[in-house]
Amino acid sequence: MAAVTSVGLSWPSKLTKTQKPKWGLSSSHSSSVAAAATIRMTASVDEKKKTYTLQKSEEAFNKAKELMPGGVNSPVRAFKSVGGQPIIIDSVKGSRMQDIDGNEYIDYVGSWGPAIIGHADDEVLAALAETMKKGTSFGAPCLLENTLAEMVISAVPSIEMVRFVNSGTEACMGVLRLARAFTGRTKIIKFEGCYHGHADTFLVKAGSGVATLGLPDSPGVPKAATSDTLTAPYNDISAVESLFVEHKGEIAALILEPVVGNAGFIPPKQEFLAAIRKITKENGALLIFDEVMTGFRLAYGGAQEYFGITPDLTTLGKIIGGGLPVGAYGGRREIMEMVAPAGPMYQAGTLSGNPLAMTAGIHTLKRLQGPGTYEHLDKITGELTQGILDAGKKTGHAMCGGYIRGMFGFFFTDGPVHNFSDAKKSDTEKFGRFYRGMLEEGVYFAPSQFEAGFTSLAHTPVDIERTIAAAEKVLKQI
Repeated sequence: MAAVTSVGLSWPSKLTKTQKPKWGLSSSHSSSVAAAATIRMTASVDEKKKTYTLQKSEEAFNKAKELMPGGVNSPVRAFKSVGGQPIIIDSVKGSRMQDIDGNEYIDYVGSWGPAIIGHADDEVLAALAETMKKGTSFGAPCLLENTLAEMVISAVPSIEMVRFVNSGTEACMGVLRLARAFTGRTKIIKFEGCYHGHADTFLVKAGSGVATLGLPDSPGVPKAATSDTLTAPYNDISAVESLFVEHKGEIAALILEPVVGNAGFIPPKQEFLAAIRKITKENGALLIFDEVMTGFRLAYGGAQEYFGITPDLTTLGKIIGGGLPVGAYGGRREIMEMVAPAGPMYQAGTLSGNPLAMTAGIHTLKRLQGPGTYEHLDKITGELTQGILDAGKKTGHAMCGGYIRGMFGFFFTDGPVHNFSDAKKSDTEKFGRFYRGMLEEGVYFAPSQFEAGFTSLAHTPVDIERTIAAAEKVLKQI
């Protein structure tokens, strides 16, 4: 067992033999990627304070509200939980975003995770330009699907066969149907605060935008759609054991985020994942890791490589599309061969495996294979998280948080935070003030207390230093 330490939270975990990086908050280890990123910086930080205005964003958003529900195409973008004016983005590059008013931000959302090598990477853009010359969508097989499939299968321990789809929601819908088809059972277990997309079955005590907006469950979801969905608090083994006793022989699968990102950043307790793996095996249920966020971010083989726990099935998204719409589910060959046309479980998609998403995914994964990738993510994310928490302590705020490599989060509460109930103790009103203040200082976090943050290979030491300085300034003001 190797100890893995986060800020304000700690848990031991198994690491694979092929990857044993140094963890914790030490900044003594160097990273060739970080050094290269610093050299590649195209512009120094402009120290001259400009007047911060969102006039154009406000005008555009007011118009958008006449055209689209709430003015957005995904609820959390409307800033309902943080207040203030939503910003309308014009362009992204590297670690930076620019809105239509000309304000520049250091971005810690990364399009909600895909931008792990940085926004608009030159190599990825060049590869996409070449692919587009051949067409944008075939609606038929292409060689690029084979290439990305081979890369995913070689990287992710649980995946022997994979099916590409177009979103994380679609991947979770497909994997759930597959689990039920394979086991002949109907009930599933999910954890409170974990979000697995907006399919009816999963909108029970869900995280992400559901938690952000304070919605109990979504109207329009019939009771029949969720009657077979059982829930338990994350990190609570005894609650899971009780569900298996109460519903013996009825549970098809247990699905979870191995590290929660949709209720804020919440890592598993010691032995939690191992215990879940043991319980599911003993009861003939399938274990599903939703690695839409953690896949290729905590390690090249995802959270299952990082923690040394292999599920039966895995869902992926975000990073494997390099910023283009994508999703995937995969697992043991005997299970996956039930998927049509190899087997009777039907699932299809017009744009699944399209050449653009496959190209962006291939070139993103190639970059992640480079030396120093995850050491760089670990170093900068640790320094960022520790710096923000130190600023909170210095300015008298109750805060806790943690990180693993390129994923992090913090709460405005003493903590520790082990589940969604703990996360809801955070001072969300204070987070809103902090969030708005950080925007004015040129730092863009996720507009919700209940979302994890992400770093990338494009983030530099200057980005981290500027963010920590901004955090201390804002924390003093609020």
